[in-house]
Amino acid sequence: MRVLESKFMRDFINMVQEGYNQGWHERNGGNLTYRIRQHEVEAIRDRFYDHHDWLPIGASVPDLAGEFFLVTGTGQFFRNIPVDPEVGLGIIELDDKGENYRIVWGWAEGGRPTSELPSHLLNHQVKKRVTNGRHRIIYHAHTTNIIALSFVLPLSDEVFTRELWEMSTECPVVFPEGIGVVDWMVPGGREIGIVTSRMMEKYSAVIWAMHGMFCSGATFDETFGLMHTIEKSAEILVKVMMMSPRKRQTITPENLRALEGPFHITLDERFLYEKPDDSIIPGME
Repeated sequence: MRVLESKFMRDFINMVQEGYNQGWHERNGGNLTYRIRQHEVEAIRDRFYDHHDWLPIGASVPDLAGEFFLVTGTGQFFRNIPVDPEVGLGIIELDDKGENYRIVWGWAEGGRPTSELPSHLLNHQVKKRVTNGRHRIIYHAHTTNIIALSFVLPLSDEVFTRELWEMSTECPVVFPEGIGVVDWMVPGGREIGIVTSRMMEKYSAVIWAMHGMFCSGATFDETFGLMHTIEKSAEILVKVMMMSPRKRQTITPENLRALEGPFHITLDERFLYEKPDDSIIPGME
């Protein structure tokens, strides 16, 4: 089978296109990785290169040793990937220690994996463990409204989760575990990857302040849907803040608790705290 005919490749490219259409991927912004299933690897293995050198990942991910990943390339524009995926995308194999990688397909014009590969793999390692291997996708996008909110809301998991939950009934259903927030850090390296992966122990979405968001999921639809839901809730909050620093009414903690039974979810009580004044939006006092 040709690599580009694989279903996982078609789904990956479709998600790249959808993210670009949302306006989340200016220039070469954002990146996407997929941990390929073994039977998918075997179906295309005869198309792999056998001459590329091993290169350091920049992080140690022993629990991913021997795994294969489909990865967006460093410096690649999302808008160009659907047009010429063999230039913008690549498949990498990790060595038996999870410390080095080699390119086995793609980057036909000499590209390399995203510079944020260490962050992606550190997060893949955590999500593989805490979901018993169910999660296979890590997605990073420059979500406009989430970035805007990171300039005005307190940078805490509790505040972001509560305010986003209040903007849409779907939010506590889609991400009942809440959302993590990382203060500004230099992107692309091991350090921010470690901080984010610690948050991925309990969350599937983490905000990088003034930068964007990281999401994890089992399928492309699930992962994109999580990112899209959070960003739409952020857009609603931005619009509310533009109209008034106060909410006339909102979804209350009692309303949120009432969702648990019908939707078979459990909400962490630390996000259902009592506010001094429910009408005032944090940061707009």
